[in-house]
Amino acid sequence: MEDKNDWSEISEDIGDMAKKIKNNIVEDNLLNDLVGSFKDNIDETSKIIKDLLSNIESNVKDEEIKEEAKELINNITEELSLFFKQTNEKISITYDSLSDKNESTFEEE
Repeated sequence: MEDKNDWSEISEDIGDMAKKIKNNIVEDNLLNDLVGSFKDNIDETSKIIKDLLSNIESNVKDEEIKEEAKELINNITEELSLFFKQTNEKISITYDSLSDKNESTFEEE
């Protein structure tokens, strides 16, 4: 009878481990999706800014307005760079936190 309980307990432990692994995979996939979307946003924003600068350069004839527009875009670019850097740091912290959690989960088993 004790043998059945041991196998039942082992089976339960294996089931729990499978659930934890599945949850970790889902979390990793979500984080990878977030990182991919973040990179796509950076690339698209960069393209938009380059196009905007190009349009200003080719279409605005007044040099003073052109320079003011470029300066404004440079300020926006700096703000976006800071935002993207801070967001990247937050994603890294989240990833490290999940990695630490995953390691401790597997160490407990």
